[in-house]
Amino acid sequence: MNRNRIYRHSPTAGVLIMFLVLLFFGCNSQHSLPQADTASKGTINISVDESFRPVIEAEINVYESSFPETKILAHYKTEADCFRDLFRDTATRMIIVTRGLNDREESFFKDSLNYVPSWDDVASDAVTIVLNRKNTDTLFTLDRLKKQLSGTYGRKQTIVFDGLNATSTVRFAVDSILHGEHFDTTEVKAVKNSRDVLDYVAADPDAIGFVGISWIGNPEDTAQVNMLKKVKMAYVRCDRCADTPYVKPTQFGILAKRYPLVRGLYYIIRENYSGLAAAFANFMQYERGQLIFRRAYLGERMGFGIRQVTIHDKL
Repeated sequence: MNRNRIYRHSPTAGVLIMFLVLLFFGCNSQHSLPQADTASKGTINISVDESFRPVIEAEINVYESSFPETKILAHYKTEADCFRDLFRDTATRMIIVTRGLNDREESFFKDSLNYVPSWDDVASDAVTIVLNRKNTDTLFTLDRLKKQLSGTYGRKQTIVFDGLNATSTVRFAVDSILHGEHFDTTEVKAVKNSRDVLDYVAADPDAIGFVGISWIGNPEDTAQVNMLKKVKMAYVRCDRCADTPYVKPTQFGILAKRYPLVRGLYYIIRENYSGLAAAFANFMQYERGQLIFRRAYLGERMGFGIRQVTIHDKL
């Protein structure tokens, strides 16, 4: 994987820029020099894949409580809209999405900005299949999911996504389940966001929904526990396991690669200096931020070990 460090201005260039600014403003005390944001002070805008709203809100809350003079304004959108902001909106300093930059995108930034944005992974997420609590058909294989999404499965059930275009969950299903084939739009329904997916499944005993694990997998979150009284997680067969068991998207299943519907979570930073966006990225990558991902039942990238908890009855 090609990961890039944050580029810094050279000391010579910095001195030259400062000299020119001072020369422009002269000695007039009415003018003040703009102050760049730092790890402990300032405001930035970031765009975040809506699939990860609960856990990123927790990350931001803890960071801002540690540094009260910072403000990270998160705008929750589809993944495609996050990338659109990265390329077109200079006010967007960071995006949090399910992939890094590809070679073509890195070349674009190198040609247009003369540097490549820094990016890296911070956690692993499970795409979770949710069912109505009354639904007793809880065992899925990747082959069955492919047939249902493409409309070739015998049983008709409404399959609900957080949109039919531009979302990371839809892209994951096309890439990892359909392997490039198209949805049968008579089988698949689009709603506005992940919360609406859960509400739809809670109201329809025959519906099948796809959401990220941070929306439904945390038994320590009161709202998620209440939702688990209305919906439940399905089991998916682990074809790579010796005994091909059916598993739920637990932390153990994510980290041990037993649960088959796993994707990464990445940050991409547009700024090329060590400001607030870089500091927040570092926070997410290291111990305190990783503990938040762990508590949200995502797969963390640091080796804390896997928690043993008894939650099967709740899920």
